Amino acid sequence: MSAPKDSTTSLSWHHEPQNFSDRLALKFVKFLRFFADTFFAKRYGHRAIVLETVAAVPGMVGGALQHLRSLRRLEDDGGLIRKLLDEAENERMHLMTFVQIARPTQFERWLILLSQGVFYNFFFVLYLISAKTAHRVVGYFEEEAVISYSHFLEEIDAGRHENVPAPQLAIDYWNLEPGARLRDVVLAIRDDEASHRGANHEIADMLAAPTAPPARGVGAK
Repeated sequence: MSAPKDSTTSLSWHHEPQNFSDRLALKFVKFLRFFADTFFAKRYGHRAIVLETVAAVPGMVGGALQHLRSLRRLEDDGGLIRKLLDEAENERMHLMTFVQIARPTQFERWLILLSQGVFYNFFFVLYLISAKTAHRVVGYFEEEAVISYSHFLEEIDAGRHENVPAPQLAIDYWNLEPGARLRDVVLAIRDDEASHRGANHEIADMLAAPTAPPARGVGAK
């Protein structure tokens, strides 16, 4: 089931698992969501700092491995490498923005180091084994990100989270109005995550198609 044309604006859109690997990917993401909810609760700024550190990993890993695959097979990548690297850079800008909004504690800095180290190696191996499943995992990650940022907006609108001025970095990156505030930033980031959600589910579908490269992806000869 491919992402609908309006998946970047349909905030409730969800890819229904089609097979065992899809169900495994969804259960893994829900498992991580449980720990994120337990640890961060409604501290959305601090949640974003740690999770965006992890979110910036898949695009870089996928881009690098697809780059090597293209070189190895002497085949054009059809723009996939650039798409993945752009996604990694976009997620990094999410992180840079929230670092200025919610200053991470020393404990969170250690948590970032641990999370990134574990997740990078896990995702690298997963991508070698099954690029399709790896992109499905990211698609489900992004579904959860859209939900989390929607909850963040609810907290801001209810006055339970201060709608602080947007950092200049965010204003410049998303071309926001000079007087933009946190709510405007969260809206822009949520749109990014919805776009990544659709793109990764689409890539997973492409890799699963009979005419596509083997689902074992970059690990295939």
